[in-house]
Amino acid sequence: MKGRKKQRTQLITGIDIGSTAIRVAVGQYAGDDSLDSLQLVGAIEVPAEGVQKGIVTSIDEAVSSLSNALEQTERLIGVPIEHAWISISGTHIVSAESKGVVAVAKSDGEISQEDVIRTVDAARTVVTPLNYEILHVLPRHFGVDGQTNIKDPVGMTGVRLEVDTHIIYGVAAHIKNVTKAVYRTGIDIDDLVLSILATGDVVTTARQRELGVAVVNIGGPTTSLIIYEGGDVLHVAVLPIGSEHITNDIAIGLKTSIDVAERVKMNYGQAIAKAISKKQMIDLLEFGASEHEDVSLYYVSQIIEARAREILEKINAEFDSLGRRGLLPAGVVFDGGGAKLGGLIGLAKDELSLPASLGYPIDMYGLAEKGHDVAFAPAIGLVRWGSHVVQGASGTHGSHRRSSLTSATKALGAVQSFWKSLIP
Repeated sequence: MKGRKKQRTQLITGIDIGSTAIRVAVGQYAGDDSLDSLQLVGAIEVPAEGVQKGIVTSIDEAVSSLSNALEQTERLIGVPIEHAWISISGTHIVSAESKGVVAVAKSDGEISQEDVIRTVDAARTVVTPLNYEILHVLPRHFGVDGQTNIKDPVGMTGVRLEVDTHIIYGVAAHIKNVTKAVYRTGIDIDDLVLSILATGDVVTTARQRELGVAVVNIGGPTTSLIIYEGGDVLHVAVLPIGSEHITNDIAIGLKTSIDVAERVKMNYGQAIAKAISKKQMIDLLEFGASEHEDVSLYYVSQIIEARAREILEKINAEFDSLGRRGLLPAGVVFDGGGAKLGGLIGLAKDELSLPASLGYPIDMYGLAEKGHDVAFAPAIGLVRWGSHVVQGASGTHGSHRRSSLTSATKALGAVQSFWKSLIP
């Protein structure tokens, strides 16, 4: 029909590269530019090889796993994947605060979007730690001629514009290895995004982030944490402990294999031992052991609870470092494969003295099963992240803060293009 707006069919792909699994989520807009609805059209999970603690340990194995995931996704959605948003995580991630200051460009003193971008870019000019590269420059709040805590200075009048930012760094060698592995699969990288940052964006509401909320992703070898307050990122941390440690404890405690221990955890894992009857027994033969062996499920739960409490204690230590222990009104939102552990939420409420819940993607449609799997939150978060940038670029619903963030990562994109040119 003449005059009708063109339907948007652009695919947005997120690839979450974890140490235990690689998860791919694909989203697509349904509707015209006036009423966008982002729908999930595909989600695939494959075992990860060549990645440990968020670090690529074998390029060839990582490429093989990524290629497998992409092939399965392309068969599912029926079209080739040409580019994607890629997660990055691991214990090499660090963060710091930085301030940027510029003079307002216009003679009448009106602050423009360009002034905001220049201010954020100015915050990047800090001395980067040796062998590290900037992943994100996250604006927290602005100041105009001494007036502070301004969320959006565009349109205001002033002479001096300042911004307080949260800068996230990653080790350059690890970033390059992830980039190289992805490029060797034949797809382009839209950008690298810190996994927990993309996750927090999709499992919390603006209201929660304003009040104060923590998002915790319990992965295999690590646990990632992001804390929001006043709508901004307050703190980011990656702890060197995760659900794999629980599996290892079970294997040692039961004197059985890792595979058997993992199956026991997935089927009967319970983080609160007192919820289990001391008389309840399980036979390890049913979980792949070589012979019959009855073990107490209560004993298994005691093992799990001890390690789960240790993880929660380390999370509390991060809250303590910021003076936020028990002081986040919107509580803690858990996601990641390790968050599926039975009784974890109840234990977290007790240990952290805060509201706790599982984090499911908000306002995402389609694929109900994957959309309600906390393990897929990071991959779906990457799709949401990409959608914000696409909307900002098209001039629809894009906030200046997201646009500023995109501008601030242009230098990284240029470096990635250079890396790609070196790959045979």
